[in-house]
Amino acid sequence: MDGVPRILMAGEVHYFRLHREDWADRLDKLAAAGCDAVASYMPWIVHETASGEVDLTGATSEYRDLIGFLELAAERDLLVIARPGPFVMAELKNEGVPFRIYRDHPDAVPLGWDGKPASTATLDYLEPGYLAEAERWYAAIMPVLAERLVSKGGPVAAVQLDNEVGMLSWVTNTPELTDRTLADLATWAERTWGREGSVDRYGADPGDTDRWAEWWRAGGTGGGTESQQLALHHDLGAHHRDRYARYLLRLRDVALQHGVDGVPFMVNLHGTYAGRGRHFPIGISQLSKAYAGVPQTTSGSDHYMGELTVEKVPDLYVMNAFMAAVHDADQPITSLEFEAGTGDYGEDLSSLTSPETAELKTRLCVAQGNRLINYYLFAGGHNPPLDEPVGDGNDRIAFTGERHGFAAPVDPEGRLSQTYAGTASAVRAVHGAEHLLADMDEEYDDVVLGYVPDHYLTEYHHPDSAVRRDQVGELERYRGMGPRDILARALLLGGYSFGAVDLSGTPTSAGADLDPAGPVVALATPPVLSRAIQERLAAYVRAGGRLLLHGRVPVTDDDGTPCTVLADELGVKVDGTIQGSPHLFPSVRAIAWAGDQPEVRVGMMEHLVAPDAEPLAVDVATGAPVAVALAGGRVVVMACDYPSHLDFWRLVWERIGVRRRIIAEGNTPGLVTTSTADATGQRLVHLINVAPVPQTFTLTVDDVPLELQLGAREGLILPVGVRLDDAVLRWSTAELDGPGDGSTVVLRRPAGPGRALIETTRNVSVDGDAAVSRTAEGWLITWPAGPAGDRLTLRLS
Repeated sequence: MDGVPRILMAGEVHYFRLHREDWADRLDKLAAAGCDAVASYMPWIVHETASGEVDLTGATSEYRDLIGFLELAAERDLLVIARPGPFVMAELKNEGVPFRIYRDHPDAVPLGWDGKPASTATLDYLEPGYLAEAERWYAAIMPVLAERLVSKGGPVAAVQLDNEVGMLSWVTNTPELTDRTLADLATWAERTWGREGSVDRYGADPGDTDRWAEWWRAGGTGGGTESQQLALHHDLGAHHRDRYARYLLRLRDVALQHGVDGVPFMVNLHGTYAGRGRHFPIGISQLSKAYAGVPQTTSGSDHYMGELTVEKVPDLYVMNAFMAAVHDADQPITSLEFEAGTGDYGEDLSSLTSPETAELKTRLCVAQGNRLINYYLFAGGHNPPLDEPVGDGNDRIAFTGERHGFAAPVDPEGRLSQTYAGTASAVRAVHGAEHLLADMDEEYDDVVLGYVPDHYLTEYHHPDSAVRRDQVGELERYRGMGPRDILARALLLGGYSFGAVDLSGTPTSAGADLDPAGPVVALATPPVLSRAIQERLAAYVRAGGRLLLHGRVPVTDDDGTPCTVLADELGVKVDGTIQGSPHLFPSVRAIAWAGDQPEVRVGMMEHLVAPDAEPLAVDVATGAPVAVALAGGRVVVMACDYPSHLDFWRLVWERIGVRRRIIAEGNTPGLVTTSTADATGQRLVHLINVAPVPQTFTLTVDDVPLELQLGAREGLILPVGVRLDDAVLRWSTAELDGPGDGSTVVLRRPAGPGRALIETTRNVSVDGDAAVSRTAEGWLITWPAGPAGDRLTLRLS
């Protein structure tokens, strides 16, 4: 912002769900929590009147006074993250699109499998009638935002384009198969494969319009081979990627035409499902063509996961890593819907989230480079009536009833919930270190997790295609974080921090090049892996690169045809796959290299034939290798879901040359450690304890051991090597609570005793009950246990 690196902390407040007289109260509570920005949807369905006019001034209703709300935010020095749709979701009817759009443009309502209409209120984004209406909406609202951009002295700091594009089609398994879309697909197929090639690939002729449409709506099940069905489903997803990119980039162009320039455009990614993040990369796979490498544009996460636990913390970590993997060097990751509040979304007390959850997630996300966090929903409200009744049982703008946002830190009536204090504490932690953190990047150990975009092209499968259903099941089981999520969990909870690499090699992805002298590539694989990626990995290994494969050895291309390019390069074959069942309990044992390891049960294993390999683990029943080291130890194939025994996995990583930069000893599982650093070497060490028990441990950073205590479900951001005027804060066991002024250090005291070390020739003094003593290393400041959160100021004189 104005040339200064920043981390924006925002909260979502829906002006259109509050009386004007309540806006000030909610914005004041947002500011009191430490936030410096407010975000809000700006719903088309709210601002369009019954006559079809657009009211943004409140002339026809106080709920439509967008301009008044923007001016009030500016008066309170709050930046604004504008989210004007056209789709906005937010429990609004038609996802925020006016009812008349569906009446006036029936051709925009998609047809899905077998020609059946979609089961949700979605639209074909590129249908000309809808697109013209969406551009008309942008023509009304974008000039209002353009006049109030930060570059013109206003509050608007970013503009989101649409919302969760593709999500409705995914969750309903309803690809957009209208006549128009299928005609576009035929053109795309001929351009990609040629006419005869398309017939061979899919079993249908793109020049035969009627037969082509019938074939695709049937998913190729009307006579297509298994390979043709798989190719059809794969390319359907690839074509949807292209369509979504065209739509979002068109919205971007329209916004630019109406003067919105000089601020970031944001693309919100959907994908968490049933409280987990395992499906989240579907949104990255679907939408990255719309923003990756696109100037002045970046992506934002949208996650609803409930408690952050040992089960879920790898989900969030990998989500951030995969998002960053497809960005270019100038695109930060953000979170546009960062779950906040109690989690009681059904207002039925079926779920309650602990107050510290938002803080734990915040600490992890800023450590991984999030530069904007928008707490959603920060303040609740109520749903006003529609202008015209529609006879749907409540005739309001949304389906949640009169009240909305009952789980938010500030409830619909303006009362603070038990999660407000935790949210404020999270913001304080970020702002306490923002002067350093905003110009830092996460540091990694010598390993990256492989991201394969096409492993997440699983949003569509025709109900009658058994081969596609089986393929999706295998992809969901083995991709990304590995079978049972073991690969990611063993890394993160084992004390490693890691980035991700886009193995598709997309030119806009920063770091997509595979450097044989670089970090180990750890890849969780189903049996399907495209020929192009197999060839990349084979060349990488041939050139001396290090690789760990976990799961199934890849043996087929995306369309199911045999492809063993990578396995052939490694010199390994599969001689049978064994799956556990209620009556079969596959078990493996690590052999001598790993020391005295117990026999362990696994859910799956593959027997490997690799004459030049060193066995690492074997099937207890047969002695057949199920994990091997190859290429002189540079490659490890773990063809079994060996449990998350952290000591065992550390031996695996050390064997392939991966060692921890930050070592915690004495802790129980649940401690996440990583660090961030700037170009001059100043560092912050991030500790997040997601375990339900306190941790007492020794942390070694740069050969300096620190004795630390961390409460159950608590976090710390500790400074290491931070420069002052003629001094260096070598380390502290308390986190920073602001920038100081060069001659002061402001710390946020934890509940327990603590220490800090300053190296300087100047004298050091300290407030209150802290003590200062000179040592050979510098000035040692110590303090006893006391009230958590109190400020402690160290002064140089």
